[in-house]
Order: sequence, then structure tokens, then C-alpha cells
Amino acid sequence: MKKIIALVLALVLCLTAAASLADGIAKENIKMGIITLHDEQSTYDKNFIDSAKRAAANLGLSEDQVIIVSGIPESDECRQKALDLADEGCNIIFADSFGHEDFLIEAAKEYPEVTFAHATGTKAHTEGQANFHNAFASIYEGRYLAGVAAGLKLNELKEAGKLKGDVPMMGYVGAFTYAEVISGYTSFYLGAKSVCPDVIMKVQFTGSWYDEMAEKSAAEALINAGADLISQHADSMGAPTACESAGIPNVSYNGSTVDACPNTFIVASKIDWAPYFEYLVNQTIAGEAIDTDWTGTIATGSVVLTDVNEAAAAAGTVEKIAEVKAALEDGSVKVFDTAKEGFITKDGAALTSYMADVDTDAAFTPDTEVVADGYFHESEYRSAPYFDIQIDGIELLNSAF
Repeated sequence: MKKIIALVLALVLCLTAAASLADGIAKENIKMGIITLHDEQSTYDKNFIDSAKRAAANLGLSEDQVIIVSGIPESDECRQKALDLADEGCNIIFADSFGHEDFLIEAAKEYPEVTFAHATGTKAHTEGQANFHNAFASIYEGRYLAGVAAGLKLNELKEAGKLKGDVPMMGYVGAFTYAEVISGYTSFYLGAKSVCPDVIMKVQFTGSWYDEMAEKSAAEALINAGADLISQHADSMGAPTACESAGIPNVSYNGSTVDACPNTFIVASKIDWAPYFEYLVNQTIAGEAIDTDWTGTIATGSVVLTDVNEAAAAAGTVEKIAEVKAALEDGSVKVFDTAKEGFITKDGAALTSYMADVDTDAAFTPDTEVVADGYFHESEYRSAPYFDIQIDGIELLNSAF
């Protein structure tokens, strides 16, 4: 009986949300709340904040139609803040951190007439909550392009006899051993490998998305271990400033660090969230359905690179990036190419099959075959990454996180 009652209530909530959506909302009545984990000192959160402001300007929304609340931890405080925003009249509420998801889902259940959206989450396609949505982008393509720039720089160092060791070695500062980070550093490595075949990479994790001292220490440890170049998936200036101090080339993330690191910054990839914010608003105004799982691409303007700092980059980097970008767009290059001999191997063997955990459960049970047609189909079965394979050529210096 309890299950029947729960199903009836869920159906009522879905019908209520659908009816509200079908009505549409006048542009002047749009109010969007943005919840961020940190403030603008975090490159990750600053990217969302800047994108929200740019989307509002593009859409002609006034300042009071977009409310940004920062420093909201991955706790019940997120649920409460989402409820507060709904009480303030927000008809779209968005949160930017992975750990916000469960709390945002709970808020969505309490306000079925409000659209709730979440970046990097995994549960929208299985939760069955009509007004809750996930979004991400094919940032692995952007990281691959950034990796191409890194590989060209390594080739330049190699030709000049400036490598620290016998082969080009990259260091990578990662936050956690989540699929999002693994997918990111693997695609970066593969981009470098596509132009610098003998490259290897070592990864040091910090156990935090934002810890400037830990990220700086990790970068310094990698530099001391012989890294010729450093990249990162962490949100502070710790790694870039360590590289600038040591004179080590750096490929950053979420934005240019050229002002602080003019001698070492090469390029950065990032997700531009403005297209998604504009999509949420336009769909809400039109009363049209919002994708349960939305994946932005290079074509949607969601995957972008900063300008190349030609003072630090290898000659020809801008032209090579443009060439590879065009190939990614037309499909002639695949980031996770399993058909290219020796490109992706695990324990010396080619990757011919992989069951990924797409429908995430507590046990992270593999449930979906994701290798087909000669490549790993990342972010095609849900928006959030699920590539979590440790491939040859990449060494994890720690893995407790």
C-alpha cells in the first residue's frame, strides 16, 4: 500500500511539473538561482558565476533576475538554500558541485513546479523526478586539444635537449579518483600522445577540489619527480603558480592564468556554461521540455579553449589545435580511439570492450557496454563522464582519494 501511495504521489508531482512547464513563463518573470560550492577565488566556481552573468546579459535579464549564492557546502545546507531560493520566487535553480546532487533532488521533490538543474551529476536519468535535470559537456574533447598543445611543447623541449629524463614526462594534479577526473587526465594524456608518442604521465591527487597549498605541493612534488610540464584538475592557482616559480610549462583548467603566469601558461580548456543557462531560460519561457541529461559540445559553444599564450607555447600550436578541433567536430578523430593500434592499452592489451557504471548505484555496478565502433562512447549514455579506466602510460602516485 505504501508503494502504491508513493507512486500516486510521484505521478501527481510529475503532472504538476508538466502542467507548469506547458504554460511557459514570461521573460520578465524569469528568476534563476545559482548555487556554487566556493566563491570567485575558485577557478571552477568563477567559471559558473561568469557564465551565468554572461548568459543573463545575452538574454537581456536584469541583475535581480539572477541570484548567485556562493560558499554552499555539499551538505543539507544546499537543500535549505535551494528551498530559500524557491521561496524567493526562483523558477530555475542550479547547483554546480557533484556533492550537491542528493540535496538538490530533495528540494526538487518539495517544489515540483520549479526547474532544478545540476552540473556533473549522475542521477537524473534514473531518479524519475520530472523537474530535476543533469548537465555536463564533452570537456574530454577540450582536454584532448589542450593535451595536443602540451605534446607539441614536449616535442620542442625534446628537440632542444631540455627534457629532464629520457622520455617526455607530464605531471598532473588531480582532486579525486572520480570518473570525471580520470576521464579528464586520460583525454589530456591521449591528446599529448597523439603528437608526442613516447610521453608518460604521473598523477598526484589532493583529496580536495580546492586546496591551494595541497595543489601547490602536489605540483612541486611532480616537478621534483622530473615532470617537464604540469596540468591539473583542481580549482586553485596552486599548481600554476608553482609552475611559474619553477619555470615549468603549465596547461591550466577553467580559465587563463596568463596574467599571473606569463612565462609558463600555455592554454586552458573549460566548459562554457552560458549556453546551458540560456537553454534553461529559453525552454522555460517557451514552456518546452528540458533534457533530463544535457551534454554540451564544441558545436554548442560549451567546450572552449582560452587563447594560446604564444610566449610559452611551441611554434605552430594555434594551427595544430584548429586542425584537430575540426577533426573532432567532423568525427574523423575520436578522443578515446580504441581502434588505433597501441593508442589505448591496459596491461599491454587493446581495449575492445568495457562495461561502465552509467546507471549509478551504491555498489557502482557496471551496467552498460560503452566500447563500440572503434571508440569508447564517453558522455553519450549520460552527460557526466564514466571513463574510469587506468590505462598504460599513466602512473598514479597516490590513490587514496
